[in-house]
Amino acid sequence: MSQEAEKTRKFVAFKKKLETRVEELESELNEHRLMLEAVNSILLEKGFKRVEIPKTPAEAEVTLVKEEQIVQPSTQPSVESEGVIPLKAVTGELLGNLYITKESLRVALAEDKNFDMNTPPFRQFLVERVLVKMQEKDNELARDGKLEPDKIFSYDIVQEENRINEIVIRNFDNNRLRELKSSIRWTLDKMYEKMKG
Repeated sequence: MSQEAEKTRKFVAFKKKLETRVEELESELNEHRLMLEAVNSILLEKGFKRVEIPKTPAEAEVTLVKEEQIVQPSTQPSVESEGVIPLKAVTGELLGNLYITKESLRVALAEDKNFDMNTPPFRQFLVERVLVKMQEKDNELARDGKLEPDKIFSYDIVQEENRINEIVIRNFDNNRLRELKSSIRWTLDKMYEKMKG
């Protein structure tokens, strides 16, 4: 093979790598756009209210509870709950409630909705892109000795057959809590749209 042909072959291989990377970045950008759309709709729902910044995360959740109209599910949250946040669709329909304690985040899905595990984007986005990624990152930190094994992010999906009843998440910080709240709400909203359609 001549030098010129070898150069051309290498350029073709490099071009393929670039095309693959561009596709990956475009896909990631689309996901970020969808998340931004979700955040924008949440802000619109709240009417861009200026809220006094509380001193502790627990106070922050209590502030949110006072501002929202809460519809309790039939099973009451445990007494130690520090905050309850209703998760609503863009249409205002209740999708579920988020119960936050220091130890866990529990998402109790609305009993009148049949959220199926196989409805996109539940597995593809919430499980694989959010929950699994957070767990993998903590597992890596634990392997490197930077995180205690009992502090590793974990989650359980409580289901009957394919119907999701609740999601329980443990070992998260404030940054992850923000991401989890918006990701869960966005996912449920998209699932609800597909269920109606």
